[in-house]
Amino acid sequence: MSAPPGAVAPGGPGNRFDDPPGGSIDGTGSSDPRGLTAAEAARRLLQDGPNSLPEPERRTWRHIAFDAAREPMFLLLCGAALLYLLLGSALEGGFLLLMVAATVGMTLYQEGKTEHALRALRQLGSPQALVLRDGTPRRVAGSELVAGDVILLAEGARVPADARLCAADGLLVDESLLTGESVPVRKLAARGAMPPMRPGGEDLPWVYSGTLVVQGHGSAIVTATGTRSEIGRIGDSLRQLAPPPSPLQRQSALLARRFAVLGLAASALLVLVLGLRGGGWLEALLAGIALSISMLPEEFTVVLTVFPALGAWRLARANVLTRRLAAIETLGATSVLCVDKTGTLTENRMALHALWCGGVELAPGPALPPTHRALLRHAILATPERSHDPMEHALQAQADMLDVPARPAGARLVHEYGLTAARRALMLAWQGGPDPAIVAAKGAPESILALCRMEPDERAAALAAAAGLAARGLRVLAVAGATHDGPWPDDPAALPFGFLGLCALADPLRADIPDAVAACRAAGLRVIMITGDHPATAQAIAGQAGIAAGDVVNGAALDGLDDTALAARLSGANVCARIVPEQKLRIVQALQRGGAVVAMTGDGVNDAPALRAADVGVAMGLRGTDVAREAAQLTLLDDRFASIVDAVQAGRRIFDNMRKSMAYIVAIHVPIAGMALLPALLGWPAMLYPAHIVFLELVIDPACALVFENEPAERDLMRRPPRPRDMPLFSTRAILRALGEGAAVLAVLALCYGVAAARLPADTARAFGFASLVLANLALLLSHRVRGGGLRALAASNPLFWGVAGTALAMLAATLYVPLLARLFHFAPLTVPQLVMAAGVGLLIMAGLQLARAVLARLHPRPG
Repeated sequence: MSAPPGAVAPGGPGNRFDDPPGGSIDGTGSSDPRGLTAAEAARRLLQDGPNSLPEPERRTWRHIAFDAAREPMFLLLCGAALLYLLLGSALEGGFLLLMVAATVGMTLYQEGKTEHALRALRQLGSPQALVLRDGTPRRVAGSELVAGDVILLAEGARVPADARLCAADGLLVDESLLTGESVPVRKLAARGAMPPMRPGGEDLPWVYSGTLVVQGHGSAIVTATGTRSEIGRIGDSLRQLAPPPSPLQRQSALLARRFAVLGLAASALLVLVLGLRGGGWLEALLAGIALSISMLPEEFTVVLTVFPALGAWRLARANVLTRRLAAIETLGATSVLCVDKTGTLTENRMALHALWCGGVELAPGPALPPTHRALLRHAILATPERSHDPMEHALQAQADMLDVPARPAGARLVHEYGLTAARRALMLAWQGGPDPAIVAAKGAPESILALCRMEPDERAAALAAAAGLAARGLRVLAVAGATHDGPWPDDPAALPFGFLGLCALADPLRADIPDAVAACRAAGLRVIMITGDHPATAQAIAGQAGIAAGDVVNGAALDGLDDTALAARLSGANVCARIVPEQKLRIVQALQRGGAVVAMTGDGVNDAPALRAADVGVAMGLRGTDVAREAAQLTLLDDRFASIVDAVQAGRRIFDNMRKSMAYIVAIHVPIAGMALLPALLGWPAMLYPAHIVFLELVIDPACALVFENEPAERDLMRRPPRPRDMPLFSTRAILRALGEGAAVLAVLALCYGVAAARLPADTARAFGFASLVLANLALLLSHRVRGGGLRALAASNPLFWGVAGTALAMLAATLYVPLLARLFHFAPLTVPQLVMAAGVGLLIMAGLQLARAVLARLHPRPG
């Protein structure tokens, strides 16, 4: 392919095209404004590679295996295998090496599943670009853009690649990502050949990958992609940045370190005691290694890695994309949901319902009188040409259906008065030829009526009509018109506006909203509806949704309240009406000052500060801007309120199951460590060697990582109040409770093993004690699955539990009755009565745990 004059071929250095837009729109020398063909784009993508920055190096099975090989558990097992070989016990040494391979294999499976989930999330979250292909606008993954593509830019979009502007209409771009300057810069279309320039200057025709369009729209030809873009220059440094550890990670790391230090100290002490007692230092060292393995809580890391990743993957399947895994921690503590009305509670399917003019309300139809047709025409004149507002789409669709001409032939937009917090109205002026400009205004009735010259009784009648329409749940817009010739005043109130009437639009409530709001109430979640609508409209929709409006906070009144007064006012209000996006930030901060954990929805550029400030920012995936999605922690792929409720339930379930898993891990390590330590100290035959503990770890690892992660939500999960913001994953009380359960299990096992060791041969006593320990492990697992444990846990559906339990029992039977394995584990086969007694020990432990939980539930009704 030959490059045009002054350009570099796409595959060459820089991958930039410097020809003027008038000479080549696609970088190939062609002036075809339709952009590239799909075939040409595919060819360039194959040649240049994807438009993406280098991702962090994917963890292959080799990386995962190498990291696993450096874990303390792996090193201890290898050390134990080496000691067995030195002692001449090839069977035990070989078995431990086999268990080392099994441990690495399990790690590969668990981390591979996590990597798969994270990779799926990255693919879901990849940015999209609007590009011309074969002359047709289409959305493609940003990674598929190539040099020469024509991209279309709009307010709120992220620029997907470095590009030269072919057209720009009021385009402002935030380039702070590259320059550090927070003030957006104005962009103009290229008017001749000029070399690429660095970001940051005003009135330049270049836009850069990763920057944000905060106003206006335009089109541009892609000049650099991937690592050849400006942001690609800093890609390598970005790859080196790692996010700080979350509170959960810090808490579990501290707990793991304490267990590790305690285990090492106890192991060293045991080695000294046994060695000095004269049992042989190698055997003493083996006992010390067994104790160390039994006390290493290496499952904590597994839980903190697997649960959030798989939880985020499950949320994505429920149409909630998690951009930051730490948000899952916060979901369970969310106490207030601040939601938009339009598109979240309602279907965002606007339709013109009625036109009110001169005291006469009419449904739109072909027989509209001239006054009502003029009202509809001016409503269209007050609509921007490239509007994405569903209300304005509804007006335009009705005007097209009734053949109401929108703009005079040859008219052009000559002036505009934009929407402000003080005046919720938009005014556009159109002029064609020497005639005076036609000015059309549309907006909130109180703002429009303030512009118009009217008699008091006419104003009162119009306000009463607007209130009546709003009370029926309709969205009401007032329309006015004027003509003007001459300089434009700074204040549009100086123009001679005449009131034309009201347009009432309907946006039906989503069918699932009342049930979802009821679920929130049951879960102790307060729902606050935030809307730009008339207060009467907001109250009507809130009533349909099941939201008790209480005191309605008006946007105009909000500006007159200080922070303390606003927080007090919001304590009794569940509806905020006539709110502009800039006021959402104050609402979030006021609620947080009152102690609430706030989730906030948003979709626009101006919503980004509130989304960032909220404890959980929720962006709309269908109608939301890239700016909003970037600021939020979660993105609703379907824009449904019910999806937020599902996300809160999923967040609670994940946190709940993590707590259960952590409690189980702490509890089970107590009897394992105790039965590795006590027989040696009390002079009984050793019950646990490294091989026995590895056996138990092969049950514990999948139990804590897979069984608990797959555990269904508790039946009362969404009937509990939100957990406190500062509630730790594993409180001191929870740790003491888990340690107490483990100590109780240890006491029963030690008593039974002591009796067995006194009455049975060593190998038989060891087999009996180990079988009892395996069954005690299953009892602990069962008791932690469901709050209350017992029969409820048996009834709860979780196939993975039965898979783990069945596998553990089958492995136990093999070690008892397969001669080679029995010799390896130093077991003698148990008789049927002995098996029944071991099963009785397990049932006794299960019953004791059930009784203890029942007593604790009465003493401490709240979980903790």
